[in-house]
Amino acid sequence: MVAIVSTVAYLGLEARSVEVQVSLAPGLPNFIVVGLADKAVAESRERVRGAIAAMGLALPPKRISVNLSPADLPKEGSHYDLPIALALLGAMGVVDAETLSGYVAVGELGLDARIAPSAGVLLAALHASAEGKGLICPAAQGSEAAWAGSVEVIAAPDLLSLLNHFKGHGLLSPPQPGDAEEAFSGPDLRQVKGQETAKRALEIAAAGGHNLLMVGPPGAGKSLMAACLPGILPPLDAADALEVSMVASVAGNLQNGRLTRTRPYRSPHHSASMAALVGGGLKVKPGEVSLAHLGVLFLDELPEFQRAVLDSLRQPLETGTVSVARANAHVTFPARVQLVAAMNPCRCGHLGDAALACSRAPKCAADYQAKVSGPLLDRIDLHIDVQAVSAADLVLPPPAEGSAEVRARVMAARAIQTGRYSDHPVRSNAEIDGALLEAVATPDEAGRKLLAQASEAMRLSARGYTRILRVARTIADLAGSDGVGRLHVAEALSYRRQAPRS
Repeated sequence: MVAIVSTVAYLGLEARSVEVQVSLAPGLPNFIVVGLADKAVAESRERVRGAIAAMGLALPPKRISVNLSPADLPKEGSHYDLPIALALLGAMGVVDAETLSGYVAVGELGLDARIAPSAGVLLAALHASAEGKGLICPAAQGSEAAWAGSVEVIAAPDLLSLLNHFKGHGLLSPPQPGDAEEAFSGPDLRQVKGQETAKRALEIAAAGGHNLLMVGPPGAGKSLMAACLPGILPPLDAADALEVSMVASVAGNLQNGRLTRTRPYRSPHHSASMAALVGGGLKVKPGEVSLAHLGVLFLDELPEFQRAVLDSLRQPLETGTVSVARANAHVTFPARVQLVAAMNPCRCGHLGDAALACSRAPKCAADYQAKVSGPLLDRIDLHIDVQAVSAADLVLPPPAEGSAEVRARVMAARAIQTGRYSDHPVRSNAEIDGALLEAVATPDEAGRKLLAQASEAMRLSARGYTRILRVARTIADLAGSDGVGRLHVAEALSYRRQAPRS
C-alpha cells in the first residue's frame, strides 16, 4: 500500500508542492528516504521511528520506502518529519490515508512524539490556502498559520493528539491569529541634541525612502539618529506586513505568530560575511538585507566591512531583490530596503579637530574612505557631514520637536506619494524611474539650469542625476509643493558628497 501526504519545499518566498509517498513492501526490514534529501531530511528516519515508538506503536517488519516527489527538487529542513510520519501511519492503517490527502503538513518531530516548530509555516499556510487544502502544523505556530485567512489549521502539540483528532476522540481547537506586535519602542528624536541638519536629512530620507550616509566623528550621534528612523517611518499596510512576516517566517524569526506593522530595523556587525548580509549559505537563508525588507538596514562603521561584502549590496539596492544562484536552484528574496550607513571621516575619527587628529591627516581620510567603492556611494541619495556635539548643546533642554512631530510630516508626504503612484508599482519617491520620474520630478526652468550647472561641476553620473531629482521631489512633497523648484533642487544638491574631506 502507498500512502501520500502533501508538504512543501521552500525556494525563497515560494512554497513548492511536495508529495511524501510511503510504501510498505515485503523484504528485509529497512527504512530508506529518497528524493534529493539533505542531511536533516535523511535523519528524519530516526526521529519518526522514535516518535512512533513513543506512542506505543512498532514499525512493521517490512521494507519502508519514502519518496519525496518531485525527486529533482532539493529538500531541506526538518519540517518533513511530520508528513513522513503521517504518511507512514497512513500506510500502516493507523490513520485514514484518504483524510490526510486534504491537508498540507509541516513540522519537526521529537523522539517523544512532540511536534516542534519549524521555519516557513506562514508560507506553507498560504500555499495550502491557494491549493484549497488545510494545514497541519505545530501547536506553537498555529497562530502564525491562522494569518493566512480562509484555511483550516490543525495545530497539534504532539503526534498522539493529532491522531486522536482525526479519530474524533479529542478535537483540537482551531487557532486564532496572533496579536499584532506593539508599536515601535526605540529612541525618540528628542534624545538628539543639536544636529539640526542631520535631523532634516533624516526626515527627508524617511519621507521618500532614500538611502542615507552620515560621516562624522565618534560620539556625534550617528547611531542614535539611525535608531530613531523606524520611529518616524509610516507603519506597514496589511499587504506589506504580510510580506515582511513571510521573510521572517522563512528565517524562523517570527515569534509567537505575531505579525508587525513596524518596519524592520537590522544592524549587522561589520564582521558579517557576504552570505550573512545578502543571503545564501549551505542551506539558502535570507540575509540581513532581506530581513530588513521594507525597513531599515543600518551599517555602522561602513569602511570596516569587507569591500566584497559591501559591493554585494549594489544589485539589491538597485533592483530591490537578491538572487542566490546555486547549481540546482535559483532562490530570490525581496530586498527593498532603506540603507542608512555611518562612518568616521578617517580611522582615528577626528579629521577636523587639529588637537585630536592623527599625524597622517589628511591622507588618512582619503585612504580610509576609499575602502567604500564609488559605485556603492553613488547609490546613496543623501550624504551628510555630522559635526561633533558641543558641551553647550549637551546642557540644553531636550528639543521641543520629537519623533511624533516629524513622523506627522513624513506621513503627510507619504500620503501624497501614495496618491500620486496609485496606478504605478512603486511605493515612494526613491523607486521612481524613467518616464514617471520625468513626469513628476522635472524641475522648473530655474531648477533645470541649476541642476545642469551642478551636474557639470560635480561630475554627476546618470544615476546620481536621477537620485538628485528623486530627493528634490521628496523635499517638494514635504513642503506641500506640486512642482519641483530651484530651492528644492538646491537643497537636494547640498546632500550630494563630492569627495573625501580634507
